[in-house]
Amino acid sequence: VKPIIDTRCVVCHGCYDAPCQLKMSSFESIDRGANKKKVYDGTRLLASTPSRLLFDATQTEQWREKGFKPVLNEREQSEQANLAGSVLYNSLVLKLSSPLPEDDILDDEFDFSLDREQSCTSMGEFDRFADSQPHAGMPYGLPGISRTEFKHLEKWLKSGGKMAHIKPPSKAVTAQAQRWESFLNQDGLKHQLAARYIFEHWYLAHIYFAQDGEKSFFKLVRSSTPPGQEIKLINTRRPYDDPKVERVYYRLMHDRSTILAKTHLPLALDDTKLARLYQQFIAADYTVEKMPSYTVDVASNPFKSFAAIPTKSKYQFMLDEAELIIMGFIKGPVCRGQIALNVINDHFWVAFADPDKAATPEVGQMLMQHEDALALPAAEESNALPISSWVKYSKRQSTYLKAKVDLANRMFKNGENLTTDVLWRGEGVNDNAALTIFRHFDSATVVKGFIGQEPKTMWVLDYALFERIHYLLVAGFDVYGNIGHQLITRLYMDFL
Repeated sequence: VKPIIDTRCVVCHGCYDAPCQLKMSSFESIDRGANKKKVYDGTRLLASTPSRLLFDATQTEQWREKGFKPVLNEREQSEQANLAGSVLYNSLVLKLSSPLPEDDILDDEFDFSLDREQSCTSMGEFDRFADSQPHAGMPYGLPGISRTEFKHLEKWLKSGGKMAHIKPPSKAVTAQAQRWESFLNQDGLKHQLAARYIFEHWYLAHIYFAQDGEKSFFKLVRSSTPPGQEIKLINTRRPYDDPKVERVYYRLMHDRSTILAKTHLPLALDDTKLARLYQQFIAADYTVEKMPSYTVDVASNPFKSFAAIPTKSKYQFMLDEAELIIMGFIKGPVCRGQIALNVINDHFWVAFADPDKAATPEVGQMLMQHEDALALPAAEESNALPISSWVKYSKRQSTYLKAKVDLANRMFKNGENLTTDVLWRGEGVNDNAALTIFRHFDSATVVKGFIGQEPKTMWVLDYALFERIHYLLVAGFDVYGNIGHQLITRLYMDFL
């Protein structure tokens, strides 16, 4: 059953913004069902309530209270009732009874526009829906599944649509996960601050262990329980929001859902990576007097919350996995990135300033002195007033740029010119040093190397730009936010 769903359903129904919010990449998502409310809504005046799997509800009854309608039968359990009461089954039958017209190009009856009115019918409305839209069976606008595939799904749905138990990771992989959890959850303030910084940059990644032949994927999550106990997820809108617990633990949670190319951010961990993190964050010469606050003005501004960590350590950490960090806003949890991708060109290259030249103590001191000028729109949370916010951030940007120019003039006081010598070369071994981004409207991809003809534009990022892009478009961006939040995010990117 799973291979059929993965190949014929998950391609469209695999993201936050899937049609009717119906994700089919795991049993939990199928059980959750469908909801007509759009995740992306550029006109909403107030932020909407998030509906993220595993976080915003865990029980079927909770999803029903949030307006999700079942696609499996939830009434009397018998083979006949399980088919008759399943929207999923009846949508497949509708396709078989009314297959696609044999035309080269589908006519206007088929609406594939992003802002189309969605049907999201329930079983009580299904007959009327099928009469009015006979070609709305699933897969919509595509060839139907084969008879053999249909028989497999029919047998599964007859039994109530129960999924087989997902095989847990091997003992060797579990041991690796426990080793990393041990590193991320030590008691020292240096370890705690480093773990918080790492989490806020890796929380979207699909983590796996390089030696793992079976490729079990994990998500780095915040939990109220320490390693060795069952994970109890901390549910917040953003990865840096107040967890409202005395101690946060960073845990590796086995990801049992189907991996979708559109949202896949792979990150390989091994002993070399662990040693690198130790060198960057623990062996580095700095002290942490106390943990930063979770108040929104501090937590939303990484230049405040992580001021204690040397700029070079933070920048090197981001550079080590630059493709992954850039991928965060190129992909993310939604399949159609209208906001994040509106701000970039169709094809461009990305390079980075060398941390030995652009992440010096002088640069770190300047950033610390102007941390308020580097505040980001997420400080307004998810309900923002765009015009007044833009004026405020525009003034702050001018203040920061003046300080940056003054520092540059002091660093180049003898008339030196910028050359390509200031670019990071990946320390001779890291292929994240050069990236290419291709965009097609609301979809994009990142590849390593300078690919294609010379583009019209190119990014050269330093630490402050790189960090602000991540906290603007990834960590601080709320897809459920209001029109003001989405607009000020778009406008702020123009500053960068």
